[in-house]
Amino acid sequence: MAVLKVKFTKTKRDKLAQILWILNWVSVVSGIILFSLGLFLKIEIKKRNEVMAKGDINSVPNMLISVGVIACIINFLGGKICYDCSDAKKFSRWKLVMLPYIVCTFCFTFCILVGALMCYTMRNELEESLYLGLRDAIKFYKDTDIPGRCFLKKTVDMLQIGFQCCGNNGFRDWFEIQWVSARYLNMASNEVLDRLKSNVDGKFLVDGVPFSCCNPSSPRPCIQYQLTNNSAHYNYDFLTEELNIWVKGCREALLDHYVAIMRSVGIAALLIWLFELSVLIGVRYLQTAMKNVLLLGDLEGESDGWLLENSFVETAKYNINIIKNLGKANQISTVSGIHDPNINVQNTNCGKTNVTTKSIPAAS
Repeated sequence: MAVLKVKFTKTKRDKLAQILWILNWVSVVSGIILFSLGLFLKIEIKKRNEVMAKGDINSVPNMLISVGVIACIINFLGGKICYDCSDAKKFSRWKLVMLPYIVCTFCFTFCILVGALMCYTMRNELEESLYLGLRDAIKFYKDTDIPGRCFLKKTVDMLQIGFQCCGNNGFRDWFEIQWVSARYLNMASNEVLDRLKSNVDGKFLVDGVPFSCCNPSSPRPCIQYQLTNNSAHYNYDFLTEELNIWVKGCREALLDHYVAIMRSVGIAALLIWLFELSVLIGVRYLQTAMKNVLLLGDLEGESDGWLLENSFVETAKYNINIIKNLGKANQISTVSGIHDPNINVQNTNCGKTNVTTKSIPAAS
């Protein structure tokens, strides 16, 4: 029994074809929107590429860009098909193309759904990429005179100012690395030498942060050195007083930024998927209704349209059997006495008997 069968008159078929023609052009616009969203997301990731580790974080924008291009092509073709379906005579030339087109469109709409869901499942990969990238960027913050790293100081400073953050996980990350270049350390100072000797790795570690961690909204002048030393500053208590530097880590700030973008992109992609799915359902009804009109031979009469010709279970069994038989297509069947027709073929001499064959002369 057909699933969701609907009866169509000629007027309803014509109206459905016209509506689908318009909707397919709207779908072309939705494909451009998908392409634009993927491109926007790719550019946003590219902006912070210097503080991100290499990984699969570009898979989401690449998926959206690819699906957007395919959407424009498929829906442009769909608009032409639906326009011709208003005339049964023109539909006959698309009759063999319609079903493969619907199958391809279904796979394409599934890719849109996958792209939308990926926007919500990439959080862990993005967080790991930010953690590793920021860790290395902060580690090489001091290398302003080394080619390939000299830009990282400016990058990190602009990042901390723009996103109002400090460090990777927090401002204490700066306590664990030497972020002042050795060229700016006074090696004649006993304080500097003592700090270098007190560290196993010979690093100059201080309980301070770069200037870009300072919060300009604080009424107090920025305290960026000796943050944990209460006696070094007047009327200052490290444990109780609110610091005048950004407390939030840059990984968390960037993650919130990108998650908000991906959430918005995911919602837009889901809405486009629902729209494309509704257009696909309409095209399926139009295809089955026009097919039945040609079978009945009455171009002006009524015809049935449906989503599936048989029930879901029967359709699933049928498709599973097709997949199973694909691997057996090239095998020779020996069941019930069926043999390869090319085996045991009797020789015929076309009615001639006693035909002598010439021997091949031996080589001299």
